[in-house]
Amino acid sequence: MKKRIIFAGAVLAVITGCNMKNPFLTESSAPFGAPEFDKIKNEHYLPAFEAGIAEGKAEIDAIVANEQEPTFENTIEAMEYAGQTLNKVAGIFYNLMEAHTNDQMQEIAEKVSPMLTEFSMYTSLNAPLFERVKAVYEKRNELGLEQDQMKLLEDTYKGFVRGGANLSDEDKETFSKIEEELSLASLQFSKNVLDATNAYTLHITDSADLAGLPEYVKAMGAETAKEKELEGWAFTLAYPSFGPFMKYSENRELRRQMWTAYNTRALVGDQDNSEIVKKIVDLRIRKANMLGYETFADYALEVRMAKDRNTVNEFIKNLLEPSLPFAKKDVKEVQEYAKANGFTEKLMPWDFSYWSERLQKEQYSLNEELLKPYFQLENCIDAVYGLATRLYGITFHELKDVPVYHEEVKVYEVKDADGSHLALLYADFFPRASKRGGAWMTEFRGQSIRNGVEYRPFINIVMNFTKPTADAPSLITHSELTTFLHEFGHALHGILAQGRYPSMTGTGVSRDFVELPSQIMENWAYEPEYLNTFAKHYQTGEPIPMELIDKIVAAKNFQAGYAQVRQLHFGYLDMAWHTLTEVPSESTIDFEHSVLAPYAVLPAVEGTGFSTSFSHIFTGGYSAGYYSYKWAEVLEADAFSLFKEKGIFNTEVSTAFRKEILEKGGVEDEAVIYRNFRGHDPQPEALMEKLGLTK
Repeated sequence: MKKRIIFAGAVLAVITGCNMKNPFLTESSAPFGAPEFDKIKNEHYLPAFEAGIAEGKAEIDAIVANEQEPTFENTIEAMEYAGQTLNKVAGIFYNLMEAHTNDQMQEIAEKVSPMLTEFSMYTSLNAPLFERVKAVYEKRNELGLEQDQMKLLEDTYKGFVRGGANLSDEDKETFSKIEEELSLASLQFSKNVLDATNAYTLHITDSADLAGLPEYVKAMGAETAKEKELEGWAFTLAYPSFGPFMKYSENRELRRQMWTAYNTRALVGDQDNSEIVKKIVDLRIRKANMLGYETFADYALEVRMAKDRNTVNEFIKNLLEPSLPFAKKDVKEVQEYAKANGFTEKLMPWDFSYWSERLQKEQYSLNEELLKPYFQLENCIDAVYGLATRLYGITFHELKDVPVYHEEVKVYEVKDADGSHLALLYADFFPRASKRGGAWMTEFRGQSIRNGVEYRPFINIVMNFTKPTADAPSLITHSELTTFLHEFGHALHGILAQGRYPSMTGTGVSRDFVELPSQIMENWAYEPEYLNTFAKHYQTGEPIPMELIDKIVAAKNFQAGYAQVRQLHFGYLDMAWHTLTEVPSESTIDFEHSVLAPYAVLPAVEGTGFSTSFSHIFTGGYSAGYYSYKWAEVLEADAFSLFKEKGIFNTEVSTAFRKEILEKGGVEDEAVIYRNFRGHDPQPEALMEKLGLTK
């Protein structure tokens, strides 16, 4: 998912003179005005940030000094369209911090963080500016505003209040310090996770230790070793390496080592995040308290679809409790299967993936090694883009003349059915040391209309798929295809955006609604009518046998109870951290274990945990929001049932989804947006039925 970086209120003047050589401070000469990655160097970032902030402050002062009566146009709209250059710099810098970082960028981030926090406070705690906003807000019902204008006004006013505008001068100073400390703590958290992930390598020199690993996993290990200038094979904590190793390795001790390394990331040594977690939690509590909220969750949820912590806690409980028996049954089934196959030990977390994979293979004669040859990345790219063509009429055309931030990145022009330009799509598929793990969508520029000119978006999707080797192209797993579809769903939300105001277009919606467009796309990965259009063996060209597709569909809900409880664990822990009224006295990991103990389905391992590497909630924008994934699953299960009813390629349904969901952005309450598409409120039963957890 993308991170939207907006510094409202900073209108930048034209920058000339000595800054002309800085690509951030001049008009782009690249096609479509795209970022000039071929010209951007590390030394450009800091001067660009400094220039943007300086100009932004001057423009804030100009808005405040405007002697005309505050109006929607000269105050609210002026602030919304402000900060063009600063947003441009920040949008590129922070996206590359995750996709293609380096030590110097990390140092720049530490310098820039307090500068941006101070500038943000200069706007949000600016009393005269708030008075202008408040003046417009108080007469909002007399202004004849359109729907998106009213929403922008309400969001702007609420943003000021939530940013501390009603605090006393003394409290504003304290609030600013809290925000600055939070920013720096989050940066350190991310750096520690990345460093800890990159620091570990399982180096294998004895081929006997490769027992059970498919050929593609061995080839990947050999390639990684070569990159690290090591003999033999090397496996890392990047998920394309870690996941298959845990699933297939017959060497239990090596699985234990890998699992332990993964689950002690940023928990030991120089990268230990234990105290940083507590610091972030404490700062968030203090921030919420200053604004009149009992907990940080109360503060965060106020602007989300769920609205309050009781709703979220009930939502998690109402899914977790009925799912728990199914999860325990799933674990028991794996334990019994392992025992029947000679495993006499207690089933531990590092055993589960391995024995679960073997059980699935036996039950369905299905495994990733069998499926991967049918999912060559190039074919999957065509198929994912082709699905959007079939549903929405849009097309993708690779461009070679648009600069990229890494040689492996591809760029596509996206055109609508009438041939008009919609967006640029950047696609970054492979892991590297400069990229964090996982998959996400973000943007270098969102869609907006300014002074009658429409600016179409620059969207970026980032993955960590298996690289091609000397012997084989990039072959992805079926689960990776599902991930691709997920992030592409976010991309469509940005690509198809239609609106005026950048803070409300595309993925500018509440956190618990934003996953609907992404998660609904995952459904097509299990539809035979879709799979049989592109899944072909990379060597023979033979289509995937219908027998295998049937098995993919049949295995879809394999151990769905365990998977559901595991995901709900993350949301439950997130809410536990963010409904605290004070920092717990016990250690970070002891707190985590005590919270999750009642719902544990596998043994807890002393000295391990995932809070210290839980980037989603401590740096990634999902604080008091991780439940959003399951919340959105309910939305998508209910929404996709309409596709199932009418046809998975039904253009009437897809057109309605485009118009009511993908194009709308956040122009009104998301509950209303959903009802406009579906005709009713989301039905939680749809998810339980979809997962087969109702018997």
